[in-house]
Amino acid sequence: MKQFNITLILFVALTWAGCKVSKNVPLPDAVPGAFRSAAAGDSAGIGAIPFRTFITDPALLQLIDTALIKNYDMQIALQNIDAAEVLFKQARQGYLPELKAQLTANTSRPSDNSLNGFTLNQFLGTSHIEDYSTGMTAVWEADIWGKIRSRKAAALAGFLQTAEARKALQTQLVAQVAQGYYNVLMLDAQLEVARKNLMLNDSTLRTIQLQAVAGQVTSLAVQQAEAQRLTASQLIPQLEEQATLQENALHVLIGKMPQAINRKSRLQALTIPEELHAGFPSALLSRRSDIKSAELALNAANAKVGEAQASFYPSLVITAGGGINALKASNWFNIPASLFGLVAGSITQPVFQRGQLKANLEIAKIEREKTVIAFRQSVLRAVGEVSDELTKVEKLKAQYRAAAERTRVLETASRNANLPFNRGMANYLEVITAQGNLLQSELQPATIKTRQLNAVVGLYRSLGGGWK
Repeated sequence: MKQFNITLILFVALTWAGCKVSKNVPLPDAVPGAFRSAAAGDSAGIGAIPFRTFITDPALLQLIDTALIKNYDMQIALQNIDAAEVLFKQARQGYLPELKAQLTANTSRPSDNSLNGFTLNQFLGTSHIEDYSTGMTAVWEADIWGKIRSRKAAALAGFLQTAEARKALQTQLVAQVAQGYYNVLMLDAQLEVARKNLMLNDSTLRTIQLQAVAGQVTSLAVQQAEAQRLTASQLIPQLEEQATLQENALHVLIGKMPQAINRKSRLQALTIPEELHAGFPSALLSRRSDIKSAELALNAANAKVGEAQASFYPSLVITAGGGINALKASNWFNIPASLFGLVAGSITQPVFQRGQLKANLEIAKIEREKTVIAFRQSVLRAVGEVSDELTKVEKLKAQYRAAAERTRVLETASRNANLPFNRGMANYLEVITAQGNLLQSELQPATIKTRQLNAVVGLYRSLGGGWK
């Protein structure tokens, strides 16, 4: 009869094991049909391109490779993945029974005036009793309502979230290293402009000084030319300082001690792609690591709701054990007389827990709603970032064309002012003004081109590129 009851309990457990209280929550529809400022029918996004294909500068690729290995944030992210993997492996074993081995030996001496002492003396002729036992016990909880399955799903989502966090960090790291490298090249280009203009100002100053000796101009002309020269001269250490600081920041980012960057590329030699496709916003759901992480957080929150709901229903625990037991050590291994075994099943139904289970369920549902909001926010933020970078790429092209044309005009104006000035046919103010305007104008194209390069990298990052 007992064996029949135990078999019935096992049958019910296996019948209910496939039940699942929690249901998956579909992802909210939060993706627009197209990006603002994107080309019509834009379906091939650059975010799918591996960064080694998207970036071709060897020096920059070497910096990125170093960053992916030595950057301390990346190292911490890898450690987080290892920790999450350990927790996930533990959760995967939730279906297995707990198995414990036990070895005990004890002796007790009851009072001679107690019932136990009187009984021992009368029937066994001894005043103490010994007991030796060794065996193994297995405890298994049937996953009737999907509680263990929900825990496993939450652990899996947590593990995958750490992997997505590493991808997001790598995407950000690739963009930051590239933008820092382009800033160094910009400062190199501006240093060339400043040094060239300093040489031009030196030549102009010498000419004005000779004219002052000849009495053709006053000392005011010499002073204004000297001031113009000092403006260009002051710019050189200023740019050198910024370049050194940028190099130091870049090396700290890649996990190395501050030092000079070995670079052969020049900003003028870098080209801006004519066509940069963004693709459709729906592709962000599978490519952006922060969106994937938000989706996994929703899966984990839904699994916790399932676990909280399952806590309202009965829990079936089956216990089995066996081993050897004897009253005397000499009979301990007297097989099969010393063998023992047990099987037990228990069903526990929560009845009254002061509203704790209901509160846990409500909190789990609230947390799930919060993850839905966070998911929508991550999609909105991603679409906004792509739209911003597309606008930058488009508008900076026009700005660069205007700045380059302005520089060309001012170069012509400077030459036109120098020729009559050297012949004594033009005022020194015209030359100084033309050279000052030319200096500022020649600095702008380098700044705008760097902004273009950074916008291209920003678009690549915002589309989820960089982790492949």
